[in-house]
Amino acid sequence: MKTFKNYPIQELKLIYNVLHAQLPNHPELIDSELLQDLQRFILQQAESAGVDIAQPIEWANWLITSNPNTSFPKG
Repeated sequence: MKTFKNYPIQELKLIYNVLHAQLPNHPELIDSELLQDLQRFILQQAESAGVDIAQPIEWANWLITSNPNTSFPKG
């Protein structure tokens, strides 16, 4: 079984953003261990990239910014 570190960060950010956007429609997601673990992992990656996660705008910008040199693996 793969762990988060085995997936491209752009793919994880996309999944996180989609899940996070669904919180108003599915408030039960707030208690999801998967979403919490994914957020924790992504926060660690952001910090490693030099993002000041204490600054919400910096965190939000990093979440929506993609690396043009990164693509999702095909199959």
